[in-house]
Amino acid sequence: MRKFLPLIGSHPGGRSAMTCRYRCGDACFQDVPNTSDNAYLGDVIADALSRRNVLRASAVVTVAAATGVTALGQAPQARAAGQSPAAMPGGVKDAARGLRFAPVKPNTKDAVTVPEGYGQNVVIRWGEPILRGAPAFDPAKQTAKAQAGQFGYNNDFLSLLPLRGEKHRQVLVANHEYTDEVLMFEKYDPENPTREQVEIAWAAHGLSVVVVQEEQKTGKLTAVPRHHLNRRVTATTPFKVTGPAAGSALLRTSADPAGTKVLGTLNNCAGGTTPWGTTLHGEENFNQYFANGGGVTDPTEAARLKRYGITGGASERKWERFDKRFDVTKEPNEPHRFGWVVELDPYDPHSTPRKRTALGRFKHEAAQPRLTASGRPVVYMGDDERFDYFYKFVSSKRMMKGDSRAAREHNLTLLDEGTLYVAKLTGDSPAEQIDGSGRLPADGQFDGSGEWIPLASGKKSFVEGMTAEEVYVFTRMAADKVGATKMDRPEDVEPSPRTGRVYVALTNNSDRGKPGKAGADEANPRNLNKHGQILELAEHWDDPASDRFAWRLFLVAGDPKDPSTYFAGFPKDRVSPISCPDNVTFDPHGNLWISTDGNQLGSHDGLFGVATAGSRRGEVRQFLTVPTGAETCGPIVQGRRVLVSVQHPGEVDGASVEKPASHWPDGPGRITRPAVVSVWRRDGRDIGV
Repeated sequence: MRKFLPLIGSHPGGRSAMTCRYRCGDACFQDVPNTSDNAYLGDVIADALSRRNVLRASAVVTVAAATGVTALGQAPQARAAGQSPAAMPGGVKDAARGLRFAPVKPNTKDAVTVPEGYGQNVVIRWGEPILRGAPAFDPAKQTAKAQAGQFGYNNDFLSLLPLRGEKHRQVLVANHEYTDEVLMFEKYDPENPTREQVEIAWAAHGLSVVVVQEEQKTGKLTAVPRHHLNRRVTATTPFKVTGPAAGSALLRTSADPAGTKVLGTLNNCAGGTTPWGTTLHGEENFNQYFANGGGVTDPTEAARLKRYGITGGASERKWERFDKRFDVTKEPNEPHRFGWVVELDPYDPHSTPRKRTALGRFKHEAAQPRLTASGRPVVYMGDDERFDYFYKFVSSKRMMKGDSRAAREHNLTLLDEGTLYVAKLTGDSPAEQIDGSGRLPADGQFDGSGEWIPLASGKKSFVEGMTAEEVYVFTRMAADKVGATKMDRPEDVEPSPRTGRVYVALTNNSDRGKPGKAGADEANPRNLNKHGQILELAEHWDDPASDRFAWRLFLVAGDPKDPSTYFAGFPKDRVSPISCPDNVTFDPHGNLWISTDGNQLGSHDGLFGVATAGSRRGEVRQFLTVPTGAETCGPIVQGRRVLVSVQHPGEVDGASVEKPASHWPDGPGRITRPAVVSVWRRDGRDIGV
């Protein structure tokens, strides 16, 4: 039987044991799935000076002069010239446009705390009815049928799309990552869940689509229940499998002998919004739902399951007792049908969502596209696991503009044909200067060059000893073979709409540098890395389809007083402390906004804005904090509002329905509920200006 740690004590990354247990199946306490012997970045540094000269000459990003951004690899001129901190005032009025608010101080309040002069409201909570016929939420009388018509649990990624023809309304799409049964059901027995509890959990997973109404004076949002576009997608909703692995023998089961239809989507974490009006959703810690991996005797299949973290006996939620597809000894291919990027059309509530196999299978944290100059989508993706990899997919098709039926049908095929790549990064500093302490090398930056290694394109494999179908289904193993760079949990990824630079949140990796584990390298420069970093990547000649790129660390997170931290060269006594970056997004002014997961600095998690250009580049300012036990997810930053998902409030060791650790959002005597929060300026003006 699979053994889980007791719900006590602190886990790596600052999370409670309860969070680790229910969100990812105690992944940090299982063996690291990546046991490949491919070279670590620090071992492949060669010809440093030559590489540096090439980088300087060829990896310049063309940026509009108005952004004030220098070429990647160069420090801002003021700091290079030794400009003193006194010349860079840190007041509200002097902050970058979009970040002119009084930063929220670190705190442990059981509330969403926002800057002075800002208001907030709960847009929608777990269990609120969104479909016609769905009842009002009653936690004591909850049923699977009711939950299937109500907003799901543990909202994560958010997307907000325009709604033509309905003034001051938009379409909100939310992921529902996982369920906290002990915080959902009174007297919950984890060893003996009931069928009704399991089916409620199935219905609480997945996605929600709900129309929201804007208040004209402030930007406040409220949900519009029972709108005809509102929709729930759950763990039992039919999905279509598309792309080069569709129909593969590796995806066939007794319920689906064709290998083209899957029931449900699980553990949807972050995602992306496409230029053609659909949303993308990453299936992340899907492995924890599958039982009895330890009972598989075939060595090849056992190795494949282990590489994806499927080991041991019974699962935490015991779903295998109620549906054999969650028992790998009975349905060995069912796990292969999860771990994909899902595409949803929010404007068609009757459409079948699709699992896009061309984008590879791993623990997808996110999938955010940008377009090449010719209109081909390029999707950047992280695999949220210690020592796993960073990927991109380049479509072979061009996006068709417009909203015609022909354009929409064509654009729904864009992610089925193209080339899948994995990243290999090389530092430009001598190996002896990367000692694991986080001390900057002699050139003053953690930076270097990189290459995109092709894995497969259509039916063609570029990985020796693997067919194309095997590459798509066992993408991690393909990346192992080609020597990709092991990273510190690459999570959300976001290309800047202004500059094209790509920002990757590397949340943390407390195993970095431990005996038998990969040591520090220039992209992951700290051993026992508990605070994480943000990597900034520039494609060669700003071409997203390029096979080369330049990179540098934009932020090395942690206590600004810690000498191992780095804030793009900005004076460290003028930034908000930040730890464990997770989700990232951009505001209309080009600033990067970062939500955190597992703050290691004694404060609750929060949302932070940071300037990416000009003299304030690297200045971090905290915008909000979330309640006790909660994580900040899914940020959206528009002109007049900020939206965040407040995920798993009250998820503190020892907490339960009977003994809540948080009273958010509805106060004492009410069950704790994950929810979406909107924040706006009370004077009705734009955020941070």
